[in-house]
Amino acid sequence: MAESTLIVITGATASGKSALAIDVAGRLGCEIISADSRQLFRDIPIGTAAPTAEQLAAVPHHLVGTLPLDGYYSAAQFEADALAIAERLWERSPYVVVCGGSMMYIDALTDGIDELPTITEATRSRVLQMLEQQGLSGLLAYLEILDPEYYAAVDRANTRRVVHAVEICLEAGVPYSQLRVRRRAERPFRIIKTAIDMPREQLFARINRRVEEMMDQGLLDEARRVYPLRHLNSLNTVGYKELFAYFDGAMDLPTATARIAKNTRVYAKKQLTWLARAGVRPTEWLPAAAPLPALLALLRREPQ
Repeated sequence: MAESTLIVITGATASGKSALAIDVAGRLGCEIISADSRQLFRDIPIGTAAPTAEQLAAVPHHLVGTLPLDGYYSAAQFEADALAIAERLWERSPYVVVCGGSMMYIDALTDGIDELPTITEATRSRVLQMLEQQGLSGLLAYLEILDPEYYAAVDRANTRRVVHAVEICLEAGVPYSQLRVRRRAERPFRIIKTAIDMPREQLFARINRRVEEMMDQGLLDEARRVYPLRHLNSLNTVGYKELFAYFDGAMDLPTATARIAKNTRVYAKKQLTWLARAGVRPTEWLPAAAPLPALLALLRREPQ
């Protein structure tokens, strides 16, 4: 059998990752592991752009809709789960496709992740209570005390990132920055990491259309169903936050819909910035007009 190969398809939201992954997996006769930190959760398929029933029937997907909304998951757990799933899948095919835009998940799988402590329920509850009582600004002030170095680097608008850092500091008893050593793990399989290179104007137009399609598909009703659970971390994400604000009377529906599109575009920029930085594993950029032939050509290329 050919060398075990992990085909990673990542990049900005709405750039066509899912369609390409399904095309590649169908062509190679293999399966897909999702690397999307929100598609893991059940009951929110529209807002997370989860694979449709037809797509799931066409190609088996793993790590989609497997967690309850109050479940906890991490990049370290993803690394362990995805590696175990890939090992099983390689018994049937030399290829496994990984598709998603959660960059920490991608990095954990391809390059390994720092050994961080498991967060106990007591610590998680404590930090959540702090967030509810003091807000993000209060939690940031606490992070600055616990870990000034990471505080200076963290995206201060990213609530999940701030919460995670405080949790690690409290659980480990040392600053999070001291544990982030970024050792590259050696993987005993071939990795081809790709992303679709799409012009910004085209990408942003696709994002705007996707938001319109989500609303047509019933995102408003989906958000209303989970509105009573709005305090959960799984729902602290673009799409739901804006509609929750609409339900609260903080904005009208057209404004909330426009804000979803705007915040999704901001998220896409952050994904592209992450990929553009000097990482430990280079990204092979695929032309948006014809990504499939380009990816198949990479597979035929001799490993370096």
